[in-house]
Amino acid sequence: MGLLDQCQALFNTSSLYGVLGVSKEATDSEIRHSYYKVSLRVHPDRAPEDLQATEKFQVLGKLYAVLSDKEQRAVYDEQGLVAEESDSLQQDQCWEEYWRLLFPKITLKDIQEFERKYKGTEEERQDVMQIYLQHQGDMDAIMASALCCSQEDEPRITALIQTAIQAGELTAYPAFTQESTRKKKTRRQKADEERQEAEEMQREMGLNDADDSLVMMLKQKQKSREQNLNSFLSDLEAKYSKGGKAKAGGKGKKVKTSNP
Repeated sequence: MGLLDQCQALFNTSSLYGVLGVSKEATDSEIRHSYYKVSLRVHPDRAPEDLQATEKFQVLGKLYAVLSDKEQRAVYDEQGLVAEESDSLQQDQCWEEYWRLLFPKITLKDIQEFERKYKGTEEERQDVMQIYLQHQGDMDAIMASALCCSQEDEPRITALIQTAIQAGELTAYPAFTQESTRKKKTRRQKADEERQEAEEMQREMGLNDADDSLVMMLKQKQKSREQNLNSFLSDLEAKYSKGGKAKAGGKGKKVKTSNP
């Protein structure tokens, strides 16, 4: 599956700019800032309960690699195509290391601090409005896409959108204004199930402290799987190729986005 198809499957849009919530005219600085914000939302450390978090994080890395490269961005802007064979999009790229090179000082504590300062700001309001327009009022997609949001934030996000609609800043999409009680209930149940699954995994691992617990154990399990895969690939390469080692794997009305 190509990068554009992956974006559609994971972020509900095949537009590289749409995934980041910026316009095609966005500056390099705006793209970098938006990449940082969206990658925080799907970073495996931030969303250990999201089974697709790692995949989303990897796709974001590829996306940013394209848009931060002048030549690749120019081709995408002109033709709507991505050079899948380019070195920057190779499957064995370790996107966690790539992210750390861009943001070397970011820790889980930094992510939590960012979330604390971000919530309730004008920047968050603008981001939510952009996502609302992108998904045409679909609250399932909005809650899945909104930065630093959990099920507990839904009443606050809903109120923010309603206020913007009343002020004439947003279109009143039926998907939002006429959402059924059944759909709301289903969304809450899904969120509850995901939270319970994460808590159950934590109990099974015998962990108590949230700071050390699930995040580190999930990362260790993922690292173990990657090491096993890399060992297997290395054995195959040694057996069937001449030499070398396998690399360690690793819509609607526009709303002005905030500058970094």
